[in-house]
Amino acid sequence: MPPPLSLEYLDFWVLFFVHYAGLFTGVFAFAHALSQRADAYTAAERLTKPAWLGITGGGTFALLLFHLYGAGGMFWLAGLVAVTVYIVDVRPRLIEVQRGPRW
Repeated sequence: MPPPLSLEYLDFWVLFFVHYAGLFTGVFAFAHALSQRADAYTAAERLTKPAWLGITGGGTFALLLFHLYGAGGMFWLAGLVAVTVYIVDVRPRLIEVQRGPRW
């Protein structure tokens, strides 16, 4: 049973929402990596599709298995960094390559 909504338990609720926001980000990154064409990764000069599927899948698994506030917080943080690198660096480049030139 979760603690009640009060200022006394604010740290619990913040970490609760951060945990599930990270998990959502991981699932989104893995689904996006899965839905892209394999040749787009090489055209974007990034790692291959299976490599990014492994990185985002492993990161999502770490986000699911560990918690930020537990003993495995370092693994949770590493998983979040892995999926965030995909979201911030690889995803925009893949979209740009598949869209083509603007002109």
